[in-house]
Amino acid sequence: MSAKGLGDLERLSLLAVLRLGSEAYAVSVRRELLERAGRKASRGAVFVTLDRLERKGYLRSQMGEPTPERGGKAKRMFKVEPKGVAALAASLQEIRDMTRGLDVDGLPRWATA
Repeated sequence: MSAKGLGDLERLSLLAVLRLGSEAYAVSVRRELLERAGRKASRGAVFVTLDRLERKGYLRSQMGEPTPERGGKAKRMFKVEPKGVAALAASLQEIRDMTRGLDVDGLPRWATA
């Protein structure tokens, strides 16, 4: 876990929620993680991560309207809070700081695969 309090799955999940906007719920976040980051995460891992981010104050959730596609069940929709944006920005800055000056193209093939 980073010094800013975000693990990899948390960082990717926050980015997914931001990207999905009003369509952010656990299933769509999981799909976004797979499609954009190639990250396979179990349903349970995504649910736990979203819950943890909400407990940290980085996300807020609310129940959406029930839908016929879900047998009348409502989706739990997520939105990134300002505190989550700040944590994400700090985490991404850490990555930029760590990679500044590195020749990523010059890394051995196994390191970039």
